[in-house]
Amino acid sequence: MSNGYNRNQGIIEEFRANAGKVGGFFAGKTLLLLHTVGAKSGQERINPVAYVTDGDRLVIIASKGGAPTNPDWYYNILAHPLVTVEVGTEQFQAQAAIASESERTRLYNQMVEMMPGFAEYQRKTTRVIPVIVLTRMK
Repeated sequence: MSNGYNRNQGIIEEFRANAGKVGGFFAGKTLLLLHTVGAKSGQERINPVAYVTDGDRLVIIASKGGAPTNPDWYYNILAHPLVTVEVGTEQFQAQAAIASESERTRLYNQMVEMMPGFAEYQRKTTRVIPVIVLTRMK
């Protein structure tokens, strides 16, 4: 497996062992585990993703560190918008939706306030980085 997989696996294990808290780059930040169904494979995928809240919704950013392409999990959401989310010790289903302007910019700026590195991600790429809103299923 790739280094990205191994790094994510370590973060996932630390997240679950510490009720959603991790060290390193994500120390003190809000982190969730996003469970998606692979768009091509149909296999479950789990990715640790930073988030901010907007009312009772969770907001995640498909930044991929400012890479020229979207992360794989973004395409999984497009194919299968019903996802499972782990926050702290809680796990629930959520409906994922891609935010459109001007909401996208407002929510992206909220993330930048919490994690200024997201401003750099936007500067590094010419693509408009997607913002995804997760609404908990009742």
